[in-house]
Amino acid sequence: MKRVALHSLGCKVNAYETEAMTQLFAKRGYEIVPFTEEADIYVINTCTVTNMADRKSRQMLHRARKQNPKALVVAAGCYVQADSRRAKEDEAVDLIIGNNRKNNVVDLVEQYAKGQEALIDIGHTGEYEPMEIEATAEHTRAYVKVQDGCNQFCSYCLIPYVRGRVRSRKLQDVAQEVKRLAKNGYKEIVLTGIHLSSYGTDLEEKTGLSHLIDAVHRIEGVERIRLGSLEPRIITEEFVSFLASREKVCPHFHLSLQSGCDGVLARMNRHYTTEEYEQKCTLLRQYFGNPAITTDVIVGFPGETDEEFETTVAFLQKLQLYEAHIFKYSRRKGTVADAMEGQVAEEIKTERSARLLALAKASSEAYRKQFVGKMVSVLFEEKEEVNGVSCWVGHTMEYVKAAVPVEGPLANCIRRVVGQQSVHGGILLCRPE
Repeated sequence: MKRVALHSLGCKVNAYETEAMTQLFAKRGYEIVPFTEEADIYVINTCTVTNMADRKSRQMLHRARKQNPKALVVAAGCYVQADSRRAKEDEAVDLIIGNNRKNNVVDLVEQYAKGQEALIDIGHTGEYEPMEIEATAEHTRAYVKVQDGCNQFCSYCLIPYVRGRVRSRKLQDVAQEVKRLAKNGYKEIVLTGIHLSSYGTDLEEKTGLSHLIDAVHRIEGVERIRLGSLEPRIITEEFVSFLASREKVCPHFHLSLQSGCDGVLARMNRHYTTEEYEQKCTLLRQYFGNPAITTDVIVGFPGETDEEFETTVAFLQKLQLYEAHIFKYSRRKGTVADAMEGQVAEEIKTERSARLLALAKASSEAYRKQFVGKMVSVLFEEKEEVNGVSCWVGHTMEYVKAAVPVEGPLANCIRRVVGQQSVHGGILLCRPE
């Protein structure tokens, strides 16, 4: 029996696809082993969202080759899609598989082993690639990919080029997968995609994200529905009112911001203003009370002046979000931003990033403290030592990590607890109800 090891880099969509490929190999009789062990076949699902992602992708490919020089090393995904020439020339890589061929990974590996095909076409198709899972590495929460591709073409981003245009999965196919996952004990479903807000816009039947959420909401066994990253424009009163009427929907919304300065947003080709973004946050808070709103911010975008950066700082201070993921602008060849004047020095990006990280940390702590003395519902996942005490740890509906020092089996159980203290490591320490 041949041993296969797989590794995923980057986003939750990649993680889902890697899980699906793992299950394809297992069903064909391959032995799945950890990536740290010697294997006959290594599959690395790569990422290219930043220069660092490219570097990590190459490092993992070379690590696989070093672990077993005789192994078949497969490079799949966005990095090879963006730079196939470099991947072809990399001595660590035997086989290249594009984003639209991952569902055929076992057949392609076996064809290559027979000498039938040495390189895989990385072109895009106009259809959604069928992939599905029955279980995940997590035992309580399952990420379900419902959409691929993006039509936005933000000036800094390669993703529309490496993932292609929007392609949505049929609603009935998603529902069938969620039913299997629920039957296998998964209580929380996370709907994810490359551009989730565009779900359904390419389908012939009249459907959208609301229809999909409603279908998942009706599935027995699903107790929580969490949404992946959303574009601010989808946050309308009609949509938010619908979400608030479905009690399984988690009050946790990741709204991409990228900059708190309108001038920078315009250069980024983002299709909203800071005023509109703030209105979306206000609307969510109006219907959900105290939802967790999280975001992404890029610092050091071409032309970003000190004044523009300070505008972003002030905007984030005003919004008081639960979490902000801070990224230094990464120059990507082939994007509009790559050719822009005013590229910001790396040391300035680092300084700005550090400031926003400190601000985000303080804002996150302030949000968690609002749950002290409050009743929260926690889906418990595993045991962990917190402040020297053995605790059951899980997440609230808002995705706040919570810990309770109790004995007994609580894995995959939902319990109501009372917040007591926000402790080191971003954890809300709680006591039983």
